[in-house]
Amino acid sequence: MIRQWRLIDSGPCRAAYNMALDEAIALSVRRQLSPPTLRFYGWNRASLSLGAFQRSAGLNLAFCRTKGIPVVRRPTGGRAILHGEELTYSFSVRTDLPPFAKGLFESYRSISTAFIRGLGKLGICAEAKKQKERGRTLTGSPLCFQSSSYGEILIENRKIVGSAQKRWQEGLLQQGSIPYAYDTETMQQVFGIAESARVHEGMTSLRNVMPDIDDTALKRAVAAAFEEVFGISLPTSHPSPEESRLAGELEEQKYLRESWNLRR
Repeated sequence: MIRQWRLIDSGPCRAAYNMALDEAIALSVRRQLSPPTLRFYGWNRASLSLGAFQRSAGLNLAFCRTKGIPVVRRPTGGRAILHGEELTYSFSVRTDLPPFAKGLFESYRSISTAFIRGLGKLGICAEAKKQKERGRTLTGSPLCFQSSSYGEILIENRKIVGSAQKRWQEGLLQQGSIPYAYDTETMQQVFGIAESARVHEGMTSLRNVMPDIDDTALKRAVAAAFEEVFGISLPTSHPSPEESRLAGELEEQKYLRESWNLRR
């Protein structure tokens, strides 16, 4: 019998709500109240997300306030991402379920395999990073897409999917961003990058490799690839009432508060 997981497509949402719903779903999955869940979503305005342990030094938060760019801290690690034209995803699963019981690297590898196959269905040739990058001049950048590490997805050695993972004893949450295009001018301001050419060093976007890419087609391709790679069915669903309630609480009590978002 084919196992049934769950696909949620939330569309564009508030920055704080996006993080709150991801955490609420991850908790529900860990408690075995919900099946493993792949979520697609976007952002209702340009938003900046920081990694869970990232310091805000090097980020122009004053510019964000002036331009009305929400700043939110993710539950997962990694570096800052300026969200805009992109497909964002989260994936929540228990860690007693193969292959996710084998640790961080195997989990990254398995999830990357699904995304690479999904991109391949659209004719986009991508590959997973097989080792951590060393000795790059950009390793000090606060910008997520200017560094790549094991399991992250590259096209011609340029990063196309930025992902980060948080693990608990009984489950994991992986969040990731797949940009269709970059707002170069805003990124220069937020990340303090003087030359526009340097914004794109080490990274690329989907429209650079496929100008006419379709959002719906990408979602379908990734969902189909998840079904094939993990041998499951992935029907479309919605957050449960309990997940929605908890997301509302987390948004108000955590992700809208500077004590969380700007704590470092």
